[in-house]
Amino acid sequence: MDTTNKYSVDNLIRIAIALSAEKDTSKVLDMILQVAMKISNCDAGTVYIVEDDHLNFHNSYTYANGFLNESGVKKNNMPPVPLSREYISACAVLDKKEINIKDVYTSDGYDFSGAKKYDQLSGYKTQSMLVIPMEDDRSDVIGVLQLINAQDNAGNVVPFPEKDEDIIKALASLGAVILTNRRLSNQVLETLHSLVKVLVEAIETRSSYNANHTKNMVYYADRFLTYVGTHYDERALTDEERDALLMSVWLHDIGKLVIPLEIMDKPTRLGVLEEGIRTRVTIACLMEEIDALKSPGTRPEHDLKIKELKDALSFIQESNTKGFLTDEIINQLKEIANIRCKNENGNEVHLLTADELIAITVRKGTLTDAERELMQSHVSYTLKMLRKMHFEGLYKHVPEWAAGHHELLDGTGYPDHIKAEDIPKEVRFLTIIDIFDALTAEDRPYKPPMPPEKAFSILDGMAEEGKIDKDILRMFKDSNAWKKDKQ
Repeated sequence: MDTTNKYSVDNLIRIAIALSAEKDTSKVLDMILQVAMKISNCDAGTVYIVEDDHLNFHNSYTYANGFLNESGVKKNNMPPVPLSREYISACAVLDKKEINIKDVYTSDGYDFSGAKKYDQLSGYKTQSMLVIPMEDDRSDVIGVLQLINAQDNAGNVVPFPEKDEDIIKALASLGAVILTNRRLSNQVLETLHSLVKVLVEAIETRSSYNANHTKNMVYYADRFLTYVGTHYDERALTDEERDALLMSVWLHDIGKLVIPLEIMDKPTRLGVLEEGIRTRVTIACLMEEIDALKSPGTRPEHDLKIKELKDALSFIQESNTKGFLTDEIINQLKEIANIRCKNENGNEVHLLTADELIAITVRKGTLTDAERELMQSHVSYTLKMLRKMHFEGLYKHVPEWAAGHHELLDGTGYPDHIKAEDIPKEVRFLTIIDIFDALTAEDRPYKPPMPPEKAFSILDGMAEEGKIDKDILRMFKDSNAWKKDKQ
């Protein structure tokens, strides 16, 4: 066989390009083995992978007459080969050199009892053998190519030609470098995934009320992408594209790490301010009691004042947890704020401070305008933090996707008020599942969970108003990815 003509430089370059382009490490090993067998024109070959103190069987091919070709099938039940000198494949690793045996039955340099035993059981005749260690660019051996029984053009078993050794060795080294790079890339990605989950855990640990939000969104997104890939072939994502989108979901609320907890977890309008008002009323009532004791004849007016203060506190506390405040309630709260009461020094002060009045008169929700602005800044912090990380390739848009989940198609979102033409489909989807989970969440202190049907009714209304993507919303509803009982 003339390997020089068949495997010219151009041919080998094409092989190298094909190997470099293949993402599946298992397929890379498979390609290396098949090409090596074609170059040497042998009828059997095996690939082993180095793992700690042994070699793991990865794959084999057998083209000998009468033997089943187990093409590309990994034998998970094959025992590992110890890295000891009784095995020729292990010797190639330990010595970091190729081993070319003309005839295993006449060679006395290595122990071939295993090969001979196999021949005896199978009827196969092992004769020539070439074992090539797969060394990466740091001279670390990560695997072994073991080739058996080279043949001439007439089909006779012959020794492996020395001219083939360099070609196969170069091929093996190229494969080793590719596999090492894949491993390093995977390790970097795994480290990034671990870091992402640690950061999400940090947010969840800070805020028990927000503990399941990100996990729910990842759950919805993962199931939705599976649905899309199954029902819409033209929209199916590669593994990396899918991972990039899911990573943006994991990271979308990372900016909440810098938001004060008393704002992020504020369950009522007053929040921590309520305690100050209760204390002020308690002190004022005590001061009225003291004045009544000093002047018994004035007891009725002091009792009326105490009742006024306690009724005011009761109304404040009731308003503090209401879902919505009418104009009538807000006006009454403003009147209550101007009630005069005595502090511990005997000085008269207003029942509510300016900040307390602003907080208690929030019409809907629990946050004041200033607090809402600070809360909304979490997306800006998300973008700022993620841009300090190095995202590239298919992951380069992760920061913008993660930080854009509060933008709306009509430009009324935040922080940049961008419109539909500047909002990619990934962000449109994040926006929908973020709103859906916010509406249906069972762990929000300021509102009860909303049934999915009602949540979708609100989302449908937003779609009709041109705020969110109608098509993506329809697909999300059809996917049933939002059904938590499927978890």
